[in-house]
Amino acid sequence: MTTLKAFRASVLHFTADPAFHADAHAWHEDGLLVINDGRVQAAGDYAQLKDTLPPDTQVRDYRGKIIMPGFIDTHIHYPQMDMIASPAPGLLPWLDTYTFPTERQFKDPAHAGEVADFFVKELLRCGTTTAMVYCTVHPESVDAFFGAAEARNLRMAAGKVMMDRHCPDFLKDTAETGARESEELIHRWHNKGRNMYALTPRFAPTSTEVQMHMCGELARAYPDTYVQTHVAENVDEVAWVKSLFPDARSYLDVYDKYGLLRPRSMYAHCIWLDNEDRARMAATGAAVSMCATSNLFLGSGLFDFAAADKQNVALSLATDVGGGTSFSMLQTMNETYKVARMGGTFLPALRMFYMATLGGARSMQLEGTVGNFVAGAEADFIVVDPKATPLLERRSTRCNSLEELLFALALLGDDRAIAATYAAGAQVHQRGE
Repeated sequence: MTTLKAFRASVLHFTADPAFHADAHAWHEDGLLVINDGRVQAAGDYAQLKDTLPPDTQVRDYRGKIIMPGFIDTHIHYPQMDMIASPAPGLLPWLDTYTFPTERQFKDPAHAGEVADFFVKELLRCGTTTAMVYCTVHPESVDAFFGAAEARNLRMAAGKVMMDRHCPDFLKDTAETGARESEELIHRWHNKGRNMYALTPRFAPTSTEVQMHMCGELARAYPDTYVQTHVAENVDEVAWVKSLFPDARSYLDVYDKYGLLRPRSMYAHCIWLDNEDRARMAATGAAVSMCATSNLFLGSGLFDFAAADKQNVALSLATDVGGGTSFSMLQTMNETYKVARMGGTFLPALRMFYMATLGGARSMQLEGTVGNFVAGAEADFIVVDPKATPLLERRSTRCNSLEELLFALALLGDDRAIAATYAAGAQVHQRGE
């Protein structure tokens, strides 16, 4: 028996990157989204679609609001939620002082489960329906996260951190145990329901060459899994990597040597890359996760949008909690816009919303599955309220174009602008509940 649902509101989604295509989005001011068995059946003008509905179809009325695909956050650490907004002079001391002690607790399944449940609720409250999530070195942390995601039928990617050096003993695995536990987790969770596994070497300094080699072997053995890690975030980190891997041409080249640049590989930050690195990312299908709030908070640097676009590197946005300071992708757009301006690039709102939806899906090789409203896509979507706060309402009523409206949402919006969140057509969050 099929389940047909319909939702009336303004409808927005993307079909291409607005930076490279003039006709990259679909906007239906009085629109209709039709869902059948958790997948998109149609999206378009209400006047054109209403007569295609069976007579007894109930239409959920969200007029005055905007329906768009759920946000996709391509880099976030769920164990770091409880240490968000912790002061430190830079990345490396921040890890030692706050991150590692906090992650120690995730060996306890009860603790991991409680944090994972709160974390997933917070994502949904902010309109994020898909994320690439770092767990800890403990397999228990992965089980807890995927359990929380599975309970809500969410499409999420996550993985156990692999880390066999330059970290406290209480967080250290070995090359062998890291690979074995990762493979066991792949068999337990990957493609089970909507769960997807991500091989997760924390970053090159915390993995020996043996561990990197074994991670590369897993990446080749399971090509439909993800690879997620950090690269070129901080100048001190870059110098450290150079001392540890003196034969590598660059920080990114360390990962390339072990076969970790490929489709479904996501590299966070990418601030201190050169043009050869960017060209290599584009050639291999590796993607950039740009983390504005974290980069500003830790003083890491400014991402170079113009250089990345020149090489046609796949770009997406991420909160990077807990180095990032907000779960909200709207707040992340706010900071992303400022980072771009400081680097001499103007980012239109349309492009920022693209990068937070279809851009994220393309970076994750999930176009057609999530990220827009093409027929057959999984119906993950959000209802955005442009009148969520008095200031936002006042500004929104004075907007003269879609670009102005979206820009106001990006610069003035936050979690309060998310009226409802849906996963596979089912409501998983409603504001005020």
